[in-house]
Amino acid sequence: MTTSATMTAPVADELGLDMAALRAEFPMLHRTVHEGQRLVYLDNAATTQKPAAVIDAVADYYRTCNANVHRALHQVAAEATALYEAARTDLAGFIGAPETECIVFTRGTTESINLVAHGWGDAILKPGDEIVLSEMEHHSNLIPWQLLAARTGAQLQFIPVLDDGTLDLEAYRKLLSGNVKLVAITHMSNLLGTINPVREMVAEAHRAGALVLVDGAQSVPHFPVNVTDLDCDFLAFSGHKMLGPTGIGVLYARRNLLESMQPFLGGGEMILKVDWRSATWAEIPHKFEAGTPNMAGAIGLGAAVRWLRQFGMDTLHRHEAALTQYAIERLEEVPGLEIFGHAPERGGAVSFSLDGIHPHDVAQFVDQQGIAIRAGHMCVQPLIRQLGHAALSRASFYLYNAEDDVDALVAALHKTREFFDHADG
Repeated sequence: MTTSATMTAPVADELGLDMAALRAEFPMLHRTVHEGQRLVYLDNAATTQKPAAVIDAVADYYRTCNANVHRALHQVAAEATALYEAARTDLAGFIGAPETECIVFTRGTTESINLVAHGWGDAILKPGDEIVLSEMEHHSNLIPWQLLAARTGAQLQFIPVLDDGTLDLEAYRKLLSGNVKLVAITHMSNLLGTINPVREMVAEAHRAGALVLVDGAQSVPHFPVNVTDLDCDFLAFSGHKMLGPTGIGVLYARRNLLESMQPFLGGGEMILKVDWRSATWAEIPHKFEAGTPNMAGAIGLGAAVRWLRQFGMDTLHRHEAALTQYAIERLEEVPGLEIFGHAPERGGAVSFSLDGIHPHDVAQFVDQQGIAIRAGHMCVQPLIRQLGHAALSRASFYLYNAEDDVDALVAALHKTREFFDHADG
């Protein structure tokens, strides 16, 4: 069995930090819940906690240079603009974008995908065109395409999910007919933990003449993602899932696509010239950032990227992979517990059911013992129903989690099992 020492070895050996020192950087992890219980936070696929460096960056912006960007000529505005654009540069480097101008700040993954659906899809798609998705897509990468199909007459096609939680790639290849204009695929499933072979899928889509949008909400925060290496056309992700503030996200797109796309929102700052009845747009990326942007959010996300870089995304991924394997082994010890998703390449999201106990009851019972997990349909209702459930429970991990967190969860689940068995008896 893996020990706590070996579980945290990548962090301790490569970075010179132990888990206590790492966790000390996260104020939320200092608090207690339910009359003194240590908070064990295992809902990281929903949102991550924030290190002091990110919180301080946001606070410092408001304390020292709170001004609107790209507009005024005074010193404070210039300082704010410099910080905002430095964050864009940080994000471009983080995902290997060839040009900083290819980074558009949005409110998150959802807005990024909607921007593509409106700015690209409305202009390009026509009746009979096809959009290929998978059966494991989050609602954020499903609903915008449903709406686009309804507006344009395009058709949606779906890659099946196999019993082990991987995609049926043979079926995918058959779907790549001449009518496919876009493949929109999650890099990592928020329910099953499956890491999809996106690089190969992109290459196959391009050979078929289709563009590819990658939903990176669960990948960019957890392992190295390089858009040049993936060769994807669009990548969407959210700041709050990678230690950054809420309400900030990123859309990466190739320059030629951004230049050809129409703005999603109209208003201030995204214009070059305005007359009473017409307007021309600013250069990219600004034509997609109408109105006052989330300056503090972007600055905080830039700080999060710098914080993550000091550890290295390879280190983070190795740590999570080892911890996830340990978690699966321990969870399988709990009577009546079933884990969903057994892909050979998987990330740190483990969904499960506890026989005879509703997932909401599981989540509430372990919460009383200080354990924060997710319960519900995880915004993948069609896949949940396909698995024969209305809801599941999920534990999801990040760099600040370790073996003791998993042990606490397993102990709480044993107590949950015993309590409900006794109540039924």
